[in-house]
Amino acid sequence: MPGVLPEGEPVPADGSLPATATRAVGARGFGVYVHVPFCASRCGYCDFNTYTADELGGGASREGYADTVLAELALAARVLGDAPPPRVDTVFVGGGTPTLLPADDLARILDGIDRAWGLAADAEVTTEANPESVTPESLKTLRAAGYTRISLGMQSAAPGVLAILDRRHRAGRATEAAREARDAGFDHVNLDLIYGTPGESADDFAASLAQVVAAGVDHVSAYALIVEDGTRLAARMRRGELAYPSDDVAADRYLAAEAALDAAGFSWYEVSNWARTPAGRCRHNLLYWNGGDWWGLGPGAHSHVGGVRWWNVKHPAAYAKRLAAGESPGLAREVLTPDEAHTEDVMLRLRLASGLPLAVLDDAGRAGARRALADGLLDPAGYAAGRAVLTLRGRLLADAVVRDLLP
Repeated sequence: MPGVLPEGEPVPADGSLPATATRAVGARGFGVYVHVPFCASRCGYCDFNTYTADELGGGASREGYADTVLAELALAARVLGDAPPPRVDTVFVGGGTPTLLPADDLARILDGIDRAWGLAADAEVTTEANPESVTPESLKTLRAAGYTRISLGMQSAAPGVLAILDRRHRAGRATEAAREARDAGFDHVNLDLIYGTPGESADDFAASLAQVVAAGVDHVSAYALIVEDGTRLAARMRRGELAYPSDDVAADRYLAAEAALDAAGFSWYEVSNWARTPAGRCRHNLLYWNGGDWWGLGPGAHSHVGGVRWWNVKHPAAYAKRLAAGESPGLAREVLTPDEAHTEDVMLRLRLASGLPLAVLDDAGRAGARRALADGLLDPAGYAAGRAVLTLRGRLLADAVVRDLLP
C-alpha cells in the first residue's frame, strides 16, 4: 500500500457507486483486501501507508481497529446493496504487519466478511506476516478461523542484508515460521525475498534461495529492491553511505532465482512469483492481474468495482473519524476510460505466464509484438497460439515490451 495516493474526483459521503459499476459485480471474480497499517518498526526501504506506535499519535490504536474495519465493511455491504457479488473468492489481509493484531481480531474480520457477502466454499484467505510476529499458537488460531494461506516477509537469509533493510527478525526465523505455519495446517505458505540490496553478494542470495527451498514452502515471491523517495534507505544512498542498486546485479539475481526455483520444481506464473503447483498460485493477486473486482478495507486501501477505482484516506485516525460519523472513508476515485483500462490490462496480463491475447492489441501493438518476437522477448509457441508470452529474457525487459505493445 504505497504511501502516495493519486488525485481523483471526490467520493460521495455515502460511498455510493455509479449504477454502471454495479451491474456485473464479480463477473471476473470478487475479492476483499484488508489493510492493517501497523508496524512494530519501520523498515528503511518501506514507503507503504504504515505507522509505528510513535507515529500514530492520538485517535487511532490497534485495540479498536477490527471494529473500525467492520464498520467500513457494513458500509460496503450497503453500497453494493442490490448488486452483491455472487461470493467472495479471495481475501487478502496485508500491511503493515497484520499479525500485530490479535489472531482473534483477524478471525472476527474474516467472519464479518463471510456474514456480509459469504465466502466461497473454496475461498483463498491470505494474511501477510512478519516472521517475528507469529507463534505456533497464533498460527493455529488463524488456521482454525479459516485462513488458508500465509505470506511471510523473509527478504534475505543474510544477517548483514537484513540489517541494511532494517528488518527486525533474525536470520533463520522466517523459515522456522514457515514450518510452523505448515504444522498449523496452512494449505499454502509463501516466503518473500528482496534482491539487489547494497552489500548483498551472489552467495548471500544463493543461500537465501537454498533456505527457501529447504523450508518446504509452495510459493516464492522475489522482488528487486526499489529505492523510494522519502525512505531512510534513500537518504542513506544520497549521503553516499550505501551504493544505489545495480540493474545488472538485479538481472543476475533474477536469473539465479529462476534457475534455483525451476530446479526445485517451482514454475513462474507471474514475473516475480513462482509456485510448485497451480493450486499454490496466489489467487487474490491473479484477481488483480486479470481485472477482477475487489473492495479494499482500511486506511489508504484501494478498491475496484466495475471500472471505478477509489482509495481511502491514509491516516488511521482520519479513517476512524469518518466511519464514526457514518461517512465513507473514501478520499477520491476515478472512472477508468477505455484507453486506461486497456493500458492496465496490457501491463498486468503481459506479466503472467498465461500471457496476453494478441487480439486485444491494435495494429501498432501487434507490430510491437512482432518486433518483440523477433528480438527473442516473446515465446514463439505462445505467439503461434495467439498470445504474447514473455520469454526469460522478455521477463527481464518486461517494461520495454509493454511499451512496444501500447499505442
